[in-house]
Amino acid sequence: MKKLILILTAAIFAVSCSDNLEDLNQNIKDPTAVSGESLFASAQKQLADQIVTPNVNYNNLRLWTQQLQETTYTDESQYDQITRSIPDNHWREMYRDVLKDLNEGARVITATDNDLTNDLKPNKLAIIEVLTVYAYSNLVETYGDVPYSEALDIENLLPVYDDGKTVYIDLISRLDAAIGSMNTGRGSFDGSTDLMYNGDVASWKKFANSLKLRMGIMLADVDAGLSKSSVETAFSSGVFTSNADNGSYHYSTAAPNNNPMNDNLVLSGRNDYVAAVTIIDLMNGLEDPRRPVYFTDVDGEYIGGQIGEISSYPDFSHVADRVVDPTEPGVLLSYVEVRFLLAEAAARNYAVGGDAATHYAAAITASFDYWGADGIGDYLTKPEVDYTTALASSSSTPAWKQVVGTQAYLGLYNRTFASYLSIRRLDYPILVQPTDAQTGFPVRYTYPVIEQTLNVTNYDAASSAIGGDAPETQLFWDKFYTFDF
Repeated sequence: MKKLILILTAAIFAVSCSDNLEDLNQNIKDPTAVSGESLFASAQKQLADQIVTPNVNYNNLRLWTQQLQETTYTDESQYDQITRSIPDNHWREMYRDVLKDLNEGARVITATDNDLTNDLKPNKLAIIEVLTVYAYSNLVETYGDVPYSEALDIENLLPVYDDGKTVYIDLISRLDAAIGSMNTGRGSFDGSTDLMYNGDVASWKKFANSLKLRMGIMLADVDAGLSKSSVETAFSSGVFTSNADNGSYHYSTAAPNNNPMNDNLVLSGRNDYVAAVTIIDLMNGLEDPRRPVYFTDVDGEYIGGQIGEISSYPDFSHVADRVVDPTEPGVLLSYVEVRFLLAEAAARNYAVGGDAATHYAAAITASFDYWGADGIGDYLTKPEVDYTTALASSSSTPAWKQVVGTQAYLGLYNRTFASYLSIRRLDYPILVQPTDAQTGFPVRYTYPVIEQTLNVTNYDAASSAIGGDAPETQLFWDKFYTFDF
C-alpha cells in the first residue's frame, strides 16, 4: 500500500511539474493577438508621420512646392525622385503601414465580440473607413492608376492597377456610406487610441465631409456633375467651420512621438534646410505679416535660398520655432484648406453658402488666426490681395485661379500634399525653375522601381493607361494643366 501511495504521489508531482514548466514557458507580458484599436492607432500615426515628415527619404514636397530649399544636397530640389527612392518609400508606407493596418484593424474589430464595446463598433469601423479613403485618395492623386480591387491581399503579390478615376468615384461612395453610418450620439475609440479627435464622432463626421469636399473639387474639370453634387452635399452635411475642427494628429514632447519636423530639423542636429526664395519673395512683395511666424529673419530681413543651389545655412531664413516644436500638431486636413476649397467652389457657381470673395477672405483670416499673426485688416485691403481688385488684374483663365491659387499657396504653408494638390490643380503661383532640374515640374510620383521589376505586366498596363510613367504625365483630374516655368 505504501508503495502504491508513493507511485501515485510521484505521478501527481510529475504532472504538476510538467504543468508548471509549461506555464513558465508562456509570455504573460505580451498580448497573444493585436487588437483592432491598436492597429488603428498605429495606422493613424504612420499616416500622420508620412504626410508631415520633411525627411528627404520619404517626403520632398516642401522642396517641390518651394517653401524650403536644401543647404548642401540639392538633388531633391532638382526634382530627383530616384536617388532616395521617394516613390517606393511613399508607396510602401501607405500600403503596408497605413492601409494594411487599417484593413486588419477593421477585420479584428468586426470579429471581436464584447458586450461592453459592441455598440461602438459601427462608429469605429466608419472612422477606419474614412482614413482608408483618405489614404487611397492620396495614392490616386499622387500616382494615378493604383492597385485597389486586388490590393492588401498578402496572397496576391502582383495586383492589377485600377483606373484612377474609377477608384476615386468609388472612394466617394465609400465616404458617403461611412458618413451615413456615423452615430454622433455614441462614442468610438478612446483618447489614448485616437490622437486626432479623441473618438469624437461629430468631429470625424466633419472631417469626412471636408475630405469629400476636397475630393469633389478634384473632379471639377472631369466630371462636373459629380463634382458639384459631392461638394454641395458635403457642405450641407457639415464641413469644418473653424480652426478648432482641424484634422490634426497630436504629437507629444518626446521622440518617437514628437512631430517629425522636430525630429528631423532639431533632434537630428542637422542644418539641411533654409527658406526658399519663391515663398520668401512672394511674401516680401506683399509685406505679409505672417513672415515672422513662418520664418526667422537675417538681420531684420527675410531671405530665401535659390532653388536648386547650395545655400549656406547662416545666410538665409529658417523655419520659425513653432514649426519645429515637438508638440506642433500634424495637420491632415484644415479649416484654412476647406475655406479656400469653398472659394473655388463658389467661383465655379456651386451652392456653398456664400460667394467666392467671402470664402476667400475667410480662408486668409483663418490662416492668420491659426498662426497668431496680426494685421489681417490691412492685408486684406492690399490691391494684390483684395479679391475683386486682384481678380481684375489677373492674367489667368479663369481669373480666380491665380487669385485663389496664390493665397492658398501662402495659407497652406507647411502643408505638404495639400499645397502640392493646390498648385497642380490651380497652376499658381508660378514656381522657379531649379538651376539643374532633372525633369519638368513633377505633377505626379513615378511608379516604384520594385513594381517595375516584380509586377511588370500590371505596371506596363498602368503606365500605358495613364500616358506614360513620367513625372510630367498629367493625371485624370488635371485636364487644364498650364503650369510652366
